[in-house]
Amino acid sequence: MKPSPLHALAVTLAALLPLTACSNGSGSDSEQPEELVVGMPVDLTTWAAADAAWGNEALYHQAVYDTLLRTDAQGGVEPGLATEWSYDESMTRLTLELREGVTFSDGTAFDAEVAVQNLLRFRDGASENAANLSSVVEAEAVDADTVELTLDAPDPALLTYLSHNAGLQASPETFDAEDARVRPVGSGPYVLDEEATVVSSRYVFTAREDYWDPEVQLYPKITMQYYPDATAMLNAVKGGQVNVTNLHSSSQAADAESAGYDVHLSPVNWKGLILADRGGEVEEAVGDVRVRQAINHALDREALLDAMDHGYGEPTAQIFGPDSEAYAEALDDAYPYDPDRARELLEEAGYPDGITLVQPQTSFTPASEFELIAGMLAESGIDVEAEHVGSTFIGDLLGGAWPTFRFALNQEPLPWMTYRLAIAPDSAWNVYDVEDPTVEKLAERMRLGGEDGAAASRELNEYLVEQAWFAPFYRLQGIVVTNGSTDATHKVGYAMPNLWDIVPVS
Repeated sequence: MKPSPLHALAVTLAALLPLTACSNGSGSDSEQPEELVVGMPVDLTTWAAADAAWGNEALYHQAVYDTLLRTDAQGGVEPGLATEWSYDESMTRLTLELREGVTFSDGTAFDAEVAVQNLLRFRDGASENAANLSSVVEAEAVDADTVELTLDAPDPALLTYLSHNAGLQASPETFDAEDARVRPVGSGPYVLDEEATVVSSRYVFTAREDYWDPEVQLYPKITMQYYPDATAMLNAVKGGQVNVTNLHSSSQAADAESAGYDVHLSPVNWKGLILADRGGEVEEAVGDVRVRQAINHALDREALLDAMDHGYGEPTAQIFGPDSEAYAEALDDAYPYDPDRARELLEEAGYPDGITLVQPQTSFTPASEFELIAGMLAESGIDVEAEHVGSTFIGDLLGGAWPTFRFALNQEPLPWMTYRLAIAPDSAWNVYDVEDPTVEKLAERMRLGGEDGAAASRELNEYLVEQAWFAPFYRLQGIVVTNGSTDATHKVGYAMPNLWDIVPVS
């Protein structure tokens, strides 16, 4: 098992101080607020750009850091610190022309050499997404404003990755600083107010003067308040303490509406089981495809969707979403609920008396959901024992602590991004580094793009479903709520909007 690439998430239950930026959940005040208060469902892992996480942590980093490129709410690539970009004919050399005159908040100048160092540090760092730059074999500062990246093979998702944590740019003064993990220095639109910030509770940012893109500085002050569990988040919404947040559970949507918030729905991710130990390294049974198929047949996906997320989603047995070239509608129903067939498969695999799996249980999701899934699996001879875990949950998952576990992962817009996220041998969520010759042959075709690349992505999807690498429950609708003084444009495939897509309403 590989070591965890993440440091443990801090979940210190610091006192949740009252916030006064918005008067109430209905936004009854006519004046535009001077402060944006964002409810955050996860704490910050680290401020060190080279080790940064993304997903639910993206807003923290978008406040203080720029990225080389940006992506809009529809996933389109736009200029960031790089204003122009182009590939050579082989698609293995990317040239980036950088914005001139940019400085970090400590006064240090941004240039091509700094950009190169940030890229290489991320590629070689401890981020869960470090492998997103694994195709970059060389990075060179051609001149002060030009970066050239040499790839070992085409990478269809590289431009998008440069708009995420792989493209974060930190001041070189922080590279070897002892406090880099707790004190960010970026060139972004805001700076962290350290005096007002309470680590693992409240992060306060103030707008930088003379920032190169003032159009994204929509508030003079932003507070990101971390709520450690679903109940705390809902209470904050009911109390009108936040302008915007993504809810932990769809069951909270009605309460948010009652509190005067607007509900924004968008397909975000798939929720289900990652059957990680496909080689049987820790749990021999999981290494048998028939056992993994049995787990899929043991799931009543419609019932899980209704019980856990009130119908806000679509049952599926595939991890690629409808917007992806890899998607095949027929695969949604590849494993109909059939406990008898599940037991037959277990017996064929040599487990006539069933199997027992140990899975992690955390406070992040209700215990009732764990019990529901466990009870359903037990009907097919698959017993699940709960191991209660705390603040080291994510790090332990990525370190291979459990052969199977429940999780939700993004439905990325590009098939290659899904491959890099959860399928490639060195991807973060292929936690046992499982390598499959069929998968890798298909991946080589995918990276070249075109019609054959699209066909290969569909073949990959079919193969993963057949081999039961995962046991998805359903595609989940993400729920972002905003109060009357705030609006937001949901970003396709992500739990929260871009920071600059959260706007005040007059």
